[in-house]
Amino acid sequence: MPAPLFPAPLTLNSGMRARDAWPLDPAVIHLNHGSFGAVPSVVVEHQDALRRRADLSPVEWFPRIAERVQEARERTAPFVGARAEDTAFVPNASAAATVVYNALQLETGDEILVTDQGYGAITMGAERLARRFGARVRTVALPLLSSDDEIVQLFVDELTPRTRLLVIDQITSPTARLLPTRRIADAAAERGVRTLVDGAHAPGLIPDAAAVAGGDWWFGNLHKWPCAPRGSALLVTSAPDRDELWPLIDSWAAREPYPSRFDTQGTIDATTYLATPTAIDFIEDEFGWAAARMAMAEIADAGAELIAEALRPYGDEDPLTPLPSPVPSMRLVRLPLGLGATREEADALRMDLLDEVGVETAFTSFRGIGYFRLSAHLYNEAADYEAFVERCIPQILSRAGIRRADSLILP
Repeated sequence: MPAPLFPAPLTLNSGMRARDAWPLDPAVIHLNHGSFGAVPSVVVEHQDALRRRADLSPVEWFPRIAERVQEARERTAPFVGARAEDTAFVPNASAAATVVYNALQLETGDEILVTDQGYGAITMGAERLARRFGARVRTVALPLLSSDDEIVQLFVDELTPRTRLLVIDQITSPTARLLPTRRIADAAAERGVRTLVDGAHAPGLIPDAAAVAGGDWWFGNLHKWPCAPRGSALLVTSAPDRDELWPLIDSWAAREPYPSRFDTQGTIDATTYLATPTAIDFIEDEFGWAAARMAMAEIADAGAELIAEALRPYGDEDPLTPLPSPVPSMRLVRLPLGLGATREEADALRMDLLDEVGVETAFTSFRGIGYFRLSAHLYNEAADYEAFVERCIPQILSRAGIRRADSLILP
């Protein structure tokens, strides 16, 4: 089979290679942008300057932090298709979910529906909410390759007169597929059920992510695909009871309405929020967001095919998993049988390969099957995926007890 066609390495307006705009360790291969992101140097420098300003005059900085955060969310909210007056900054997606959970009142016997492709921390928060009121959490099983129509029907079939809340992912974390959240939320609303949309991976990958998601509340991380500093996320809602939403830290803005009460929380480092517009603007100015999504998809497709081709001789099933609703930047490649069967095993494999061969990866587990969740951002190049084949495939085969007939040769 011919080698997959990678796009040429991306460049900045200055002609510099795109990968040189990120301060990533060149001795490490970075193939897991989706977990913790990567912050461009220009954004790091801007945040450092903001921190220096705060340290030079704390009394000037902190009493005026609310107006600075307000300005940042006014600049950031349109990026996800939201109004600033509906949008609050929060530290991360899990914090946003906790804010919503803390505001809800349930009764004994009420139900919360989650899915078996949901993010574990968000599901644990739903379980804690249920315990507070004697409610229960039920899990909707979503087959990996189900169509959107099938997924909507699965949710409708699981709704009961006691269902009060759905928690659904816009893009699933373990399986990297897009879910039809608006259709699900609309069907739930017809039955009086509210919906919390976990859009952790959506900003940057889905245009106007909050606007198209549907539901009563939406949240999304900005440290992932928009490349903002870690600790920056958005909570968006126009729900009539949104004034029941409170920051995780009570502070002097507590008497303000939503979202203003979120703009100041003591002496937390709000420079993560303030530097976020710089990150969004960096990618828009250098690449354009529409072109960036196309480029990430091309890199992800070529990288996934290269890795799958290296694994095909060692299994009966094609390792390249054809998701019905893929997103631009992530792909799933199935691991040999027995590897990554649990989340703990998948996480251990990730750290082993980083320590042993210097490659950052993400492995996930779904229904006892392990996958390489490939992430691609604008700094990735063909050499990164070739390095995965050269360094990681032999380790993976060895751990699976598979003997290679000869040394691995790149196609």
